[in-house]
Amino acid sequence: MLHCDTEAAELICLRDPAVPDAPLEARIGIAPGLALLVQDGAVVGWSLADPARYLTSGYTAPDQSPPSPDTRRQLAECLALLTRPLVDEVMDKEPSAWHRLRTAERVLRNQREDRRRAEILHRLVIRMIEDYENW
Repeated sequence: MLHCDTEAAELICLRDPAVPDAPLEARIGIAPGLALLVQDGAVVGWSLADPARYLTSGYTAPDQSPPSPDTRRQLAECLALLTRPLVDEVMDKEPSAWHRLRTAERVLRNQREDRRRAEILHRLVIRMIEDYENW
């Protein structure tokens, strides 16, 4: 289960949807901005701070400049479109989900700042449109 707030300040991945119901015991930092989440003595997920900072394609190094606020918001929107329940609505061709997908494509295509990261996200959205348009 992935969760990202609307500003993409933190990306959290949990192994089980029930995990948020109980408090975490610890966050164990394993790399800058990356932590393992512990509950009842077991690792239940991980957390990545400022995930937009790490957007890259292939094996290229991430851009060292800070991501723009627009890129952060668009990353959060793309992650929402790629995960349940919204990805199911995209696959089922729900009009509101497709409107969000097409809006994300247009916003990313027209974004002028932080172009390298915007292009990476734009390619992702275009791929989703191509994959699910004829689903």
